[in-house]
Amino acid sequence: MTDAPAAQDGMPTDSRDGARRREPARRVAPKRAAQPERPASRRERRAEARAAKRQSREERNAAPTPRVAAATVAEVPVPRWARPLFVLAVLAVLGGVAAAALAIAEMGPAWLDEASAVTISTTLTFALAARTGGRPFVFGGLALGFGLAAVLTGTETLRGGAAVLTAVSAGVLGVMATVPAVRFRGALREAVLALLIAAVGAIAVIGYRPVVSLERFDYLTLGLAFSLALILVYRLGAGFHGLGRRGLFVVLVGTTSLAVTMAYAEMLRRYGSQEMIDGIYDSVGWLRAHARAVPRPIQVLVGVPALVWGTHMRARRRQGWWVCAFGTAATVSVAGIMVNPATGWLEATLIVLYSLVPGALIGYLLIRLDLAFTGPRGRRARREEEAAAIRPEPRRWHALL
Repeated sequence: MTDAPAAQDGMPTDSRDGARRREPARRVAPKRAAQPERPASRRERRAEARAAKRQSREERNAAPTPRVAAATVAEVPVPRWARPLFVLAVLAVLGGVAAAALAIAEMGPAWLDEASAVTISTTLTFALAARTGGRPFVFGGLALGFGLAAVLTGTETLRGGAAVLTAVSAGVLGVMATVPAVRFRGALREAVLALLIAAVGAIAVIGYRPVVSLERFDYLTLGLAFSLALILVYRLGAGFHGLGRRGLFVVLVGTTSLAVTMAYAEMLRRYGSQEMIDGIYDSVGWLRAHARAVPRPIQVLVGVPALVWGTHMRARRRQGWWVCAFGTAATVSVAGIMVNPATGWLEATLIVLYSLVPGALIGYLLIRLDLAFTGPRGRRARREEEAAAIRPEPRRWHALL
């Protein structure tokens, strides 16, 4: 046997070097060109969108959710004298309604209905001026003086004028006393409240014992109330530049509907054939005989839907005030129904009720159409939208301006 070769340069040999030499050489994979990223599939994109939506929902749920009832109310400082006057006004209205009820039941002195008319008309005018940011003591004093002059003098012109002004004040106050409604049931509540205020004003209108033409009374009160509401809404809705395309379209459609509804009966009476008029009268007579009342078209088609849809829209956009202005077609018509001597108390109540139900249904359909084009889809998204409807307005008995 031969010896192992000596180490060169005096360095010892290592047996591991031989083992390392005997190992096979490792192959290095060649570098590949960078491949472009594969685009995400539709399923992956949907999964990512659901994950992002779930994360945002969890973040929203973790944050405190504002109360819907308090979301549409703006805190406004109230003067010290406002609360006592509010209580006094409520007591005056209740006393006036009680006096009118006694007069209807033929109990008490003969001037009781006139006293209730003066009290209610003065209070409603005072409340309207306070609600719209005017001078309540000035306008309330003028209403008191005009009512006393109409009652004490007994002039038919003054009595008719006092009745017209009372109907206008009550009709406009019924619209201005509403607050934004986030949901449909809140909008329906506001419409009922507006009609109740108008009914209180109608009691005062009857107390003045006016001798007027029914058609002229309806046209005059509606024209004055609608004009006054537009003037007030012009300030509340930030002028015409706050309308936008949607608001301008709503105003044009509402004005056209109001004009067509008012002109239809007059055109039918003048230019309609006798057979058509007789058929309409027969249908009205059949409804009065079986249902005890017939709804008023102007309330069903214009007034009540405007109140329902307008208060619902006001919780989201200020253009809702322009829609609410057409609600005077419903509130002012209550006085016209009460003034008609051929209409009893039960029939007048049923007329308003029969007009409220289909009008509210039309308002609901308008709300659904509005949300279908402008609101989110899905029940959960609608609930989130309702919670986010936070356009503030003053409380019901605070000044709007």
